Amino acid sequence: MSWLVYRLTGSALLLGVISFASQFPSFLMAPFAGALADRWSRYRMVVATQILSMVQATVLATLVMTDVVAVWHLVVLAVMMGLINGVDVPARQALMIRLIGSSDDLPNAIALNSSMFNAARLVGPALGGLLIGIVGEGPVFVINALSYAGVLWALAMLRLPREPGRPAGAVLQTIAEGFRYALGSPPIRDLLVLLSLVSLIGIPYVVLFPVFAADVLGGDARTLGLLTSSAGAGSLIGALALASRSTVRGLGRIIAWGTGLFGLSLVTFAFSRHLLLSCALLVLSGCSMIVVSASINTVLQTIVKEEMRGRIMALYTMAFVGTTPIGGLVGGAIANRVGAPAAVVMGGLGCMGVSAWAVWRFPALRDLIRPIYAELGIIPEVATGLQSVSEMRPRA
Repeated sequence: MSWLVYRLTGSALLLGVISFASQFPSFLMAPFAGALADRWSRYRMVVATQILSMVQATVLATLVMTDVVAVWHLVVLAVMMGLINGVDVPARQALMIRLIGSSDDLPNAIALNSSMFNAARLVGPALGGLLIGIVGEGPVFVINALSYAGVLWALAMLRLPREPGRPAGAVLQTIAEGFRYALGSPPIRDLLVLLSLVSLIGIPYVVLFPVFAADVLGGDARTLGLLTSSAGAGSLIGALALASRSTVRGLGRIIAWGTGLFGLSLVTFAFSRHLLLSCALLVLSGCSMIVVSASINTVLQTIVKEEMRGRIMALYTMAFVGTTPIGGLVGGAIANRVGAPAAVVMGGLGCMGVSAWAVWRFPALRDLIRPIYAELGIIPEVATGLQSVSEMRPRA
């Protein structure tokens, strides 16, 4: 969609607009979706969102293939996609835990799920960029629409245990409980703040890929495909590395230093004028970004109470998916004034600042998380008088 918008308009600002339209509705929907995911069947919510996604993708493919698509069509369909994803992501993330039979598999399963979820966000656009250069935009949108048949088949094959009953109550009250729970837990609060900042100032560099491909590097859709593929390859490397871990221990250091590496890679990418060097730097940025976001997801899923899982995953969605479009809109406006490289440099320097804050803050958070890990059996409970998880976790 980004490439199509840029080809139709040549506007970096509209790249930010389409990114904002496709993701900011998730920010608005996520709190309600999280509250409902802690009350309704998460499985049925996911099935419903995938059916609606197929409808949206089919309409988009039809408009492009019939050559009647206009920018306003893309904005409207992007908003629809954002609303659907705002429900789907919290429900799907919360549902994943019910697929695990043994608690011993929990840390690795969370890491694998988090890695797949985040890697797909970059691998998909990377494949799309390559296919645009080979077959054009229309067939790519058709493939996207057809792919939902496989998603729905996979969901139909799931055999889940009966979901436990969940307390009812006013939706707004349930949402407020989720915010109080997150704010009352320093580890959850600080991880969400870090992810929000990185998503706001760093991740929107992806929105400007068409500008780098066409204007900075003097290429075409194939150049865009190489750039997005490089970032996707890096994310896949990071995902596999994280999924191979069998424990969540040590992820705090990875999150803190990975954020700094992500910022550094953005700064150096912005100054590159050689395609191969740019691709190499994007591998590094994709790897570090995926490791940071997936590690945060993993820690959150490990320490959160089950009855609050849907609401905390909603806040994760707001922090990761919801703030990115705000950054994309601002980044597109900045790029329109001072150029895409300068906008990306600003974001990279900001991420390096966030990394410095995390390095300073995380030792204190580690002391708060250790008792939770000990009670879950992730680390041995060797210290006497160690606070129990019920004392460390805020009450809902």
